[in-house]
Amino acid sequence: MSTDKNTDMGGMGFLDSTGRKLVTVYLPLCIFLFVLLFPFYWMAITAFKPNNELLSRDGNPFWVISPTLAHVKKLLFDTAYPQWMWNTVLVSVVSTFFSLAASVLAAYAIERLRFSGAKHVGLAIFLAYLVPPSILFIPLASVVFQLGLFDTRLALILTYPTFLIPFCTWLLMGYFRSIPYELEECALIDGANRWQILVKIVLPLAVPGLISAGIFAFTLSWNEFIYALTFVSSSELKTLPVGVVTELVEGDVYHWGSLMAGALFGSLPVAFIYSFFVEYYVSGMTGSVKE
Repeated sequence: MSTDKNTDMGGMGFLDSTGRKLVTVYLPLCIFLFVLLFPFYWMAITAFKPNNELLSRDGNPFWVISPTLAHVKKLLFDTAYPQWMWNTVLVSVVSTFFSLAASVLAAYAIERLRFSGAKHVGLAIFLAYLVPPSILFIPLASVVFQLGLFDTRLALILTYPTFLIPFCTWLLMGYFRSIPYELEECALIDGANRWQILVKIVLPLAVPGLISAGIFAFTLSWNEFIYALTFVSSSELKTLPVGVVTELVEGDVYHWGSLMAGALFGSLPVAFIYSFFVEYYVSGMTGSVKE
């Protein structure tokens, strides 16, 4: 009896002390939250600071004395920011949808059809993700020009899957691997074909993995910069990362208030999505490295 008690005390019992819990749990959590949330706080106070406070060396740099909406007004009404937001949403959603559809088929074929060389194909797909976009955009630019897609949203929708599909496929391969093969064998005995198995058995069981891959693909599409800068030049067709940087910087003049407001508003949709699907996201990432 005493041995079990000593074992428990040797496990998590050391956290019973308030001082130890403060040092080992709450202090690291506070440091983590500060590092995580401070950039958002800085963007928020900068977005509402008047120019005289932004450029002044006096006063408290971590607080706003006379808040103003001038920077937000300039961003929303003097630039094409609403159009940039719509372009980013459209490109991200469509490219994520097509990338997920292709990744599901590829991951299912590699993991469940058991053909010769499946492991090598899966490794090759993941290695393709490791190729830097800064190298890929050079040949892709030639393809985009030859197809007459330069300066269109379609150019981004067709090029984003080049880096979305490899990682999503690798992630879904790990999740599909965790689904028991016996379920498919029973369905095959009952007369189901592969498409019915995929739609009615595998996908419902892989919802956390699909959400995880979808969030990852959406986030990458939302924040992508190199392709959007290279393939789109018209102001009204730019995405948020490119539009905010190129339209709010005039020579050596940086409109910091509007820049920070644009960055803050642009990060809210992604944070909103993560807050709602964080449990599925963690579950999907756990399933992908389960085996």
